Amino acid sequence: MKAIVYEHFGSPDVLELKDVKKPIPKDNEVLIRVFATSINYGDLVARNFSEITPSKFNMPLLFWAFSKFFFGLRKPKINILGSEFAGQIELVGKDVKSFKLGDEVFGYLGQNMGAYAQYICLAEKGILATKPTNMTFEEATVVPYGAMTALNLLRKVDVRSGQKVIINGASGSIGSAAVQIAKYFGAEVTGVCSTSRVEFVKALGADKVIDYTTDDFTKNGETYDLIFDILGKSSFLKCKDSLKQNGHYLLASFKIKQLYEMLWTSMFSSKKVICALSTEKAEDLHFLKELIEKRKIKSLIDRSFPLEQIDDAHRYVESGQKKGFVVITM
Repeated sequence: MKAIVYEHFGSPDVLELKDVKKPIPKDNEVLIRVFATSINYGDLVARNFSEITPSKFNMPLLFWAFSKFFFGLRKPKINILGSEFAGQIELVGKDVKSFKLGDEVFGYLGQNMGAYAQYICLAEKGILATKPTNMTFEEATVVPYGAMTALNLLRKVDVRSGQKVIINGASGSIGSAAVQIAKYFGAEVTGVCSTSRVEFVKALGADKVIDYTTDDFTKNGETYDLIFDILGKSSFLKCKDSLKQNGHYLLASFKIKQLYEMLWTSMFSSKKVICALSTEKAEDLHFLKELIEKRKIKSLIDRSFPLEQIDDAHRYVESGQKKGFVVITM
């Protein structure tokens, strides 16, 4: 089978199309023919991890050290990137009960990756679900990572009807899902993004959109029940006056400083800093499928690239030009 393999850390030039051995499913696994995969922030980081210093990493030093060991100290331990996929089941292990031959599915491989390939094997109890009936393979493949992460984190702060929520970083994988899921929970949602992505965030259903290049949401006099800062671009100190009493400043990525702030605010302030880790589960993906089929979540694709042009796709994402998701088709 064909797969995109990288044997050295570096630029998109390290990604090569090669013939690799087709996997064989175990008794508790299914063999999936991949029709589409995505390019996520994690793919870019893993591909060039030798250049990711602790200061550039979005999590504390200990997490960087674990990731460095996991992905490889001098050369990649994982040679095929891609964590999200959508495709069709071609073989079913004898112990598998939940899926059958021909099922159209989508799912998430996590840090083990491997979706930049024509075929993958996944355990029946992995993060796998039948594809939403109202989405194409391309639309479905960009859902799992961002939507499961956003769902997990929003549940930790109990977002509910009537609350005012602002998503700082609303155009990325996690942020775009957070806008839609917070809306589903009944919140009034404001998205913050760059000029070129304002229309994209509006199309997601945000009640308001703020262009951070011209407006600072911390100075507009508005207060919010939740400020969800996806990449930690702001700070609790800067956002504190924009939080209502008992409001939450939620971080999807954080450093040691934010952990200290979380401890301090938990004891001495009504306004809380929340540093949380997402723990994805198969039932989350099934829940998201239901929301998609109720038309509460949609995927807006910017561009699709064939597998053979994976290097161009990575360059396009890194250029910052994308307005929506970038998909790789097989």
